[in-house]
Amino acid sequence: MARIGFAYNQKPDDEEARTGDDEPRAEEEPPSSSRKRLSRNDSAPRVAGAIQPPVTSRRSSSDDEFAEWDSNETISAVEHALSSLGEVIRLEASVNFPERLRAERPDIVFNMAEGLRGVNRESHVPAMCEFFGIPYSGSDPFTLSLCLDKARAKECLAYHGIPTAPFQLVHDASSHSGALRFPVFVKPVHEGSSKGITERNYCRTPSEMREQVAFLLDRYRQPVLIEEFLTGAEFTCAVLGNGGDAHVLPIVGMNFDVLPSGSLPVYGFEAKWLWDRPEQPLEIFECPARIDEALRCTIERVVLAAYHVLGCRDWSRIDVRLDAAGVPNVVEVNPLPGILPDPADNSCFPKAARAAGMSYDELIQTCVRHAADRQGVSLPSNAARRRRTSVARAAASS
Repeated sequence: MARIGFAYNQKPDDEEARTGDDEPRAEEEPPSSSRKRLSRNDSAPRVAGAIQPPVTSRRSSSDDEFAEWDSNETISAVEHALSSLGEVIRLEASVNFPERLRAERPDIVFNMAEGLRGVNRESHVPAMCEFFGIPYSGSDPFTLSLCLDKARAKECLAYHGIPTAPFQLVHDASSHSGALRFPVFVKPVHEGSSKGITERNYCRTPSEMREQVAFLLDRYRQPVLIEEFLTGAEFTCAVLGNGGDAHVLPIVGMNFDVLPSGSLPVYGFEAKWLWDRPEQPLEIFECPARIDEALRCTIERVVLAAYHVLGCRDWSRIDVRLDAAGVPNVVEVNPLPGILPDPADNSCFPKAARAAGMSYDELIQTCVRHAADRQGVSLPSNAARRRRTSVARAAASS
């Protein structure tokens, strides 16, 4: 029987150590149905045409540091999916992870650990797996660190001719070269998809940009990425596989028409945490996206090119936005995609898998199988596993 290590970071039980109320760092799409534990500024008016400010938190900006980590619900769902392939060994990515990994030496590790500190935090678990010579799922340490650095990833994409919005990285508010066309959008360079992303980041003038860049530099203590704002439709694309077998699952489209009148077409903090409420969820995702065949093929071609150029393996989620000419531009690449199990949670990778006819368990198992095939690790077929389970159950009941 295969021994499958399962590397993850679990959100602390202490509510005060959980996600903060200001800009949550979330690689997973924050679900409408599971936000009751968050303070949601219920008294904030939804005024048409108004830009809503972020919720003001009494806690420090570092209180959202665990938001990328997974809930017990997600961890249990992944463990259940992995159990069809062998014995699952939980390896929480805590301080004793290296010792436990070395002692257990599983046949392969399914990695969904986001890490905590540093610009290379997502690479810690796979780097340790490589150190001990243990196969693991997903991208290698270099790709994980590269994709977490939005500017470096965009440099790589641009060098290879893959469309991405013109950009500049700044370390102080006055260093903008003036080469970019306004409006621009600014964001912290080393954070997840929603931390530090609000409508205030949309800047129409140099003075607005300098003010917001100064705020982000002070708040997040890291360089700020400035990009020309792309005015077209936005999509997110789930990719499975390796080499020539890598393929894009049904594309998820963003329906910005459901946002309050006058708001920006941006799936940021306001859309995720203020306007998308449990009692009135936003139907913002469309899967499959309502696009024609030509655009679908173009998006898939750009997405797969980015996937290969950045060295992604087994799976990744890639965000794409159209420019004014309708050309798909890569916005961000996430080699550790969010995989919330509840369909009501609007997690985009499982949503795309369901549209492709895959169950949640099949999605997780497919990723592991791609990793196992790539590294020569033998896993049982689903049919063989089911037969053994049936025999065991029959013997137990006799």
